[in-house]
Amino acid sequence: MPRPWEADASATFRRRLGKSALELGHTDDEPTCPDIWELDNGDVAVIGRDLTDSYAGALPHGVNVGFDERLVVIPGSMLRSAKGDIPDE
Repeated sequence: MPRPWEADASATFRRRLGKSALELGHTDDEPTCPDIWELDNGDVAVIGRDLTDSYAGALPHGVNVGFDERLVVIPGSMLRSAKGDIPDE
């Protein structure tokens, strides 16, 4: 049975949502992860620390990480800085 949603690897990066890690003070002179990007198909790419294994035994009831998924963590300030860039619809 096909999944209702599937990630499209051909989508390209459209725009950063919120501020960069460098602007928020979450990295040094090398602007590396974390980051949040809107893709040209409307999906969102999140770059963060992979903590899938760390949270595997502590997921809330009904929450699952699929075999082809990873649980990533980003600073809360990064998501809050993106709030103005995320439309309601």
